[in-house]
Amino acid sequence: MGSFITSSILLLILFSSVLTSFPLSTNSRWIVDDRGRRVKLACVNWASHMEPVLAEGLSKQPMDTIAKRIVSMGFNCVRFTWPLYLITNDSLASLTVRQSFQRLDLLESIAGIEAKNPSIIDVSLINAFQPGWCCSNLDDNGFFGDKYFDPDLWITGLTRMATLFNGVTNVVGMSLRNEPRGPKQNVNDWYKYMPKAAEAVHKANPDVLVILSGLSFDRDLSFIQDQGVKLTFSGKLVYEAHWYGFSDGQTTWLDDNPNEVCGRVGTYMMRTSGYLVDQGYPLFIGEFGIDQSGSNVNGNRYMSCFLGVAAELDLDWALWTLVGSYYTRVGVVGLNEHYGAMDYNWCGARNSSFIQRISSLQSPFRGPGLSEVKHHKVIYHPLTGLCITRKSLAHPLRLGPCTDSYPWSYSPHKTLVVQGTRFCLQTDASGTSVKLGILCTDSNSKWEMISDSKMHLSAKLRDGKSICLDVASDNTIITNRCKCISKDKTCDPSSQWFKLVDSTRSSTRVQRSLSQPLPGKSLDPNHLIG
Repeated sequence: MGSFITSSILLLILFSSVLTSFPLSTNSRWIVDDRGRRVKLACVNWASHMEPVLAEGLSKQPMDTIAKRIVSMGFNCVRFTWPLYLITNDSLASLTVRQSFQRLDLLESIAGIEAKNPSIIDVSLINAFQPGWCCSNLDDNGFFGDKYFDPDLWITGLTRMATLFNGVTNVVGMSLRNEPRGPKQNVNDWYKYMPKAAEAVHKANPDVLVILSGLSFDRDLSFIQDQGVKLTFSGKLVYEAHWYGFSDGQTTWLDDNPNEVCGRVGTYMMRTSGYLVDQGYPLFIGEFGIDQSGSNVNGNRYMSCFLGVAAELDLDWALWTLVGSYYTRVGVVGLNEHYGAMDYNWCGARNSSFIQRISSLQSPFRGPGLSEVKHHKVIYHPLTGLCITRKSLAHPLRLGPCTDSYPWSYSPHKTLVVQGTRFCLQTDASGTSVKLGILCTDSNSKWEMISDSKMHLSAKLRDGKSICLDVASDNTIITNRCKCISKDKTCDPSSQWFKLVDSTRSSTRVQRSLSQPLPGKSLDPNHLIG
């Protein structure tokens, strides 16, 4: 079949508790619904562009079962990939699912589809797609003019696909090209073809968001700073970037100090794509992910850094990948996908702890229509995906769901004050729980972001020693000696990594805990201690 030219459909899957009015559009850096309220895309990638040209997993589970599991894991949309030849090659598109799998000798998969999704086994690939690996620098399929990348055929395919889904309200966006790359990539041709394709898609389907990818495997959009994209339409443009641990180098996070690496790659990300948020454009992280077995230290360290950035910028994103296993990939039948959110047999989550960890970023912290309470900070812990809160005044500060987070104000004097009160975060000694108090002028109440990662919250004890926020084994917030600040590449600082994240999201538990006195006592500031 040769190399496929891959593009993607962004499919938003709604369920009853989500009240979204279509179509989606953009308002400055935010994606919003028809009423102007922010819609945060918290997506998962579902591959459909491999050789069989069918959404993966349909030999393992019924389609509606997979869709329900996507929703149960908290995702609200799917970034659905497709090969360009599906829509431009009539011979391929007219093959039935059975014929497509027969030509690859995937007889076990055929039997699985007959059992789990019998309604699609004898329909054409293009009809099966409607309800339902790349990449290499040297695959001749990376940029305009490559052997397998005809720009005119690409635009034709995009136009046909946009037309096919015109009027399907929950198909909310089209990403025009997956990971432009290769020796021929250049800015001039990007500007020659990308706007042309954007105009074609918008003309064919004015409702969808038009999502533009950058260069170098979708890591570099820095050139937009010097020359904006000129389009005849507005309110639909979204930019896309990808970021993996191996994007920074296969062993970078092992070979160097994690704080220094996080600071370095975070700066690179802001320079090449993150700056777009500040300039008023939505930025969609179309792919990120890790080996969910937990065995890849390089990836594990990257993930804490990535989640810190994603929380701070409140980005829209899509996890790679939903896929638990492939029909066939790189010549291996039934290849296990260690990055997959689903397990090998697509029966449940491969790593439920990881799904729980990213769940705090599946809801927006702020944006149009979300001004539930006064603007504040939450103290987010990327390693766990939790935020600092407390069960009641009788309990110490600890990590808990970010929906229950205390609202903090971070003053110019470096104090962290519970919003609406006089109580600030304090520490008395290393290895002990932090507390809330009202004497907020001493050094033990002044917290500064230190280290290259800018994720260590550090204060000085009365004896002048510096300590950092940390987390005990029971999730209680304590302080310890600041670790792994620089040079040392063997230690892991992630338990001490925190981010101050802007939010306008309310927390009913915090409102209750601040209004309930301790048993047998009045609400006295002196009782608000760790």
